[in-house]
Amino acid sequence: MSDALASLTRGEVHQPLRTIMRPPAAKGLLGLMPAYRGGDNPILGLKAICVFPENPTIGKDAHQGAVMLFSAETGELLALMNASAITATRTAAVSAVATDLLARKDASELAIVGAGVQARTHLEAISCVRPIKRARVVARHVSSAQRLVEEMEDSVTFPIESCENVEDALRDADLIVTATSSQVPVFKRESVGPGAHINAIGTHSPASREIDSRTMADSRIFVDRRESALNEAGDYLIAAQEGVINADAILAELGELVLGLQPGRLTQTEITLFKSLGLAIEDVACADYLFRKAQAEHAGTWVDY
Repeated sequence: MSDALASLTRGEVHQPLRTIMRPPAAKGLLGLMPAYRGGDNPILGLKAICVFPENPTIGKDAHQGAVMLFSAETGELLALMNASAITATRTAAVSAVATDLLARKDASELAIVGAGVQARTHLEAISCVRPIKRARVVARHVSSAQRLVEEMEDSVTFPIESCENVEDALRDADLIVTATSSQVPVFKRESVGPGAHINAIGTHSPASREIDSRTMADSRIFVDRRESALNEAGDYLIAAQEGVINADAILAELGELVLGLQPGRLTQTEITLFKSLGLAIEDVACADYLFRKAQAEHAGTWVDY
């Protein structure tokens, strides 16, 4: 993901804004996310993703769909992959990139708001870049947080506990992940301590947000892509509509930090915030990696097409 973000900054990626279809009578939306990356290893692909927010209530991931990988030389279809699995993995991996670039080096107290698929992958990914001493999980339903703890406690090397309210979960947290389907802020500014780093990954539409305007105003904000944030990120757009921030508040894209073109954290006490939208190039780069690995290991199901 670090390489994909750097490619975006270098101008090697062609990636239009995602196309979203929201039929009034449907229970969810359909998004189309194409991307092409040039360079020595050109790749071409498309993610078609459905987001059905109520799926977790019936035991299914809210994200359903497929990633199609094509030959950048001939346009032939090379692979069809599970978009839900790729979305879960690459989103957490990008948050890990952001955390590694922006969080304090000694950050070790992790709080996760949300108890779905993304909460699980973020527990694993964040622990790859910081020495987590403890993780706390809070969700709309306490039983969901408790279930996540039971599922994950044997998969990590640090204690995980569920909390009944977000204030308890965020107390002393210097690493925060918001991974919800909420339409409104999930915590208040007072709950965020000095020096914390926030990965805001749950919302992806102009009308919904997880982060309140005061937190946005008090944070140094970084994004995966400016164009996407200015058009799609409700966390930014609603705060901007309220007049507390403007486009200058977005200090850099992650790719600029990866390449050393912009600074990240400047002090130990400032709050840094990564607003993730999820980019097609992340999905396509992930699919390309998996395709090459499947070829090498003779994995997957191979069919004539």
